[in-house]
Amino acid sequence: MGLLGTDFPLHLFHHGENFKTYELMGAHSATRNKKRGFVFRVWVPNVKSVSVVGDFNGWDIHAHPMQQMVDKETYELFIPGVKKFDAYKYCIQTHDGRTLFKADPYAFHSETPNAQSSNASKVYNLSGYKWSDKEYLDKQKHINIYASPVNIYEVNLLSWRLREDGSYLTYRELATELVDYVSEMGYTHVEIMPVTEHPFDGSWGYQVTGYFSVTSRLGEPKDFMYLVDCFHKAGIGVILDWVPAHFPKDAFGLYEFNGAPLYEASQWDRMENRGWGTRKFDYGRNEVLSFLISSAVFFFDKYHIDGLRVDAVASMLYLDYDKQPGEWVPNVYGENKNLEAVAFLRRLNETVFSYFPSALMIAEESTAWPLVTRPTSMGGLGFNFKWNMGWMNDVLSYVSKNPLFRRYDHNKLTFSMMYAFSENYILPISHDEVVHGKASLIGKMPGDYDEKFAGVRAFFGYMLSHPGKKLNFMGSEIGQFKEWNYQEGVEFFLKDYEKHAKLAVMVKELNEIYKSTPAFYEIEDSWDGFGWLAADDCDSNFLAYERRDRRGETVIVLLNFSGTDHYHYRLGVQQGKYKLLFHSEEKRYGGRGISEQTTYTTTNDYSHGKEHSICFDLPKFSCMYLKKVNKNNKP
Repeated sequence: MGLLGTDFPLHLFHHGENFKTYELMGAHSATRNKKRGFVFRVWVPNVKSVSVVGDFNGWDIHAHPMQQMVDKETYELFIPGVKKFDAYKYCIQTHDGRTLFKADPYAFHSETPNAQSSNASKVYNLSGYKWSDKEYLDKQKHINIYASPVNIYEVNLLSWRLREDGSYLTYRELATELVDYVSEMGYTHVEIMPVTEHPFDGSWGYQVTGYFSVTSRLGEPKDFMYLVDCFHKAGIGVILDWVPAHFPKDAFGLYEFNGAPLYEASQWDRMENRGWGTRKFDYGRNEVLSFLISSAVFFFDKYHIDGLRVDAVASMLYLDYDKQPGEWVPNVYGENKNLEAVAFLRRLNETVFSYFPSALMIAEESTAWPLVTRPTSMGGLGFNFKWNMGWMNDVLSYVSKNPLFRRYDHNKLTFSMMYAFSENYILPISHDEVVHGKASLIGKMPGDYDEKFAGVRAFFGYMLSHPGKKLNFMGSEIGQFKEWNYQEGVEFFLKDYEKHAKLAVMVKELNEIYKSTPAFYEIEDSWDGFGWLAADDCDSNFLAYERRDRRGETVIVLLNFSGTDHYHYRLGVQQGKYKLLFHSEEKRYGGRGISEQTTYTTTNDYSHGKEHSICFDLPKFSCMYLKKVNKNNKP
């Protein structure tokens, strides 16, 4: 019997069934013979020997040899006197005479990556934090997320805001500044780019070396717990970016952990992701399944997060992803599907939902793979949301066009409704769209200075009213012209300038309108919540549709994406009275101002296939919401 009765958890680990492997592997506080210390465990098959080296033994490779457990592949050792924050690694002697120094794959804390760092793991006890988010978590159990407002602020913690000397804000500082900002701006969720430990800042966190370790650049694990806790006390959900598709080839990390492929696939065509210079996980290996699924469960369990956005799902699903003919081997059915990856993703989602039924599991999947957000029992992948990359590409292509030529791309505004209900979608304008020469959101807009701001305001009006949950990357809400730079903070000084300050006011108020208008979020899965009023007026760059909630309340959305004002435009609608709910050209938003008319009543003039219509003026690059007045004469 291993220490602490570990044989059965070890058995589950080797069968790909231990989804809390972090309770078995890694460094855990323990008492032996009345001595306090830590017990270390690591899975390293097919090696000559393993020892623990660290601050506590002068990094002597002979001081603390580890013993094999019953499986002959996992090693363990209790070391008395080890204390919190002691740095350590595993020294692995291979059968061919090499000596490898590896960080702990299950470490809860890591040395801060910098030029002097050895990228060691650090001893840390996660227990003891006193959470205060029970009320928030209990509330989430009773929320139907599909019929609720979801408006996500995507943020990079290392570059949201920096100190004057260029250093990072800590988790504790962000727990005040970022939480207050996200709450004040009216977002419902925050999505944090990877906080799992990574050695290279320029990877933005997507080349992970610590799958159970939040980056120590900003503090220790309990500081990050405090940040999540503060978000929850403010009523804001926390989504983490999570990267199970690949890992970097740093010598201290998972790369050829025992001197040969172990966590990575061993097949020549599945081992490398050449485009990213990384290794791909072996989804056919049970121990890797236990490792990855445990990592996902870990962040829900220990950090109380609300969801995971699973990065680069397409790269996992397809054997020929980013490959030419002859560079990949078909599966047993002669197809390009990675069957092991498909099985892993299904098991991942089944497991997370079995432990955490209200979790958000979001796929960044950029192809037309079917049933991504359908249950595994129906043949789906089991996610509950998917980024709508098609919508993102289409609308950004459209708004980047000179208005004179938008008429030829009008379908890019309407095509998304051909498949809008095939999945549960999130509409993403993410970090990937504002880097590498793609221009910031406002930088994509054609025209002069004022027209660029008008274009962004109209775009936000369109996005917030289109079916699907929402995500916008930091900086877009203030009209930052510069692309995102991971080494610089958001240019909040721009709010000292009128146009930028007024855009921020509009975004804040539009976020509140979205949250308080069930027609914009309650029915996202069928035509019951959406109806076209004018879909084909490409010559005018005009679009009109209505959104409906479960009580029959209706909001009409009017969009003029042209470079000319529309006067006396007549639109067929349901008979009744409509009251102005939002107009992107209000002066307090930075617009030119609007007429004093705030109520529109239908006349018996036939238009757009309807017996009744309204007539209105709609300035160039603008969006207007009209809410139908109900029988009690209330909008």
